Amino acid sequence: MKAFKTPIKMQRSRNSKMIFIVTTFILAFSFSNKTMAQQKNQIVRFAKIQVDPSQLEKYNAALKEQMTTAVKVEPGVLTYYAVADKSNPSHITILEIYADTAAYLSHIQTPHFKKYKETVNNMVKSLELVDLTLIGSAKKPGM
Repeated sequence: MKAFKTPIKMQRSRNSKMIFIVTTFILAFSFSNKTMAQQKNQIVRFAKIQVDPSQLEKYNAALKEQMTTAVKVEPGVLTYYAVADKSNPSHITILEIYADTAAYLSHIQTPHFKKYKETVNNMVKSLELVDLTLIGSAKKPGM
């Protein structure tokens, strides 16, 4: 024999569903506001670098070591992407994203960053730092 829900149990079920929906909405909204606030504080920058072509391999090795270490040990270093111009590999652009100004200022005082700067000092022909404003981002899950 089937049990039928009484009107009171049905009302509780509806109230529970409504509370769940409203709570989910509030949590999602608060997290998205928090994410937006965090993004507003982020330092987003391109570093445009011209490297002495004869020292490109050494430069790339030093850069990879610095980037890997920074992302691994510094919570405020969020992203590093380094790319080379296909037609001129000694022209390198790095996308850097830091949680905030304090994270960036801390980063440039770390031993691994100072080692990188000292190592590449005579390899870099020019450096241009371009501060950017993040408009938005999209990426596939898990990336």
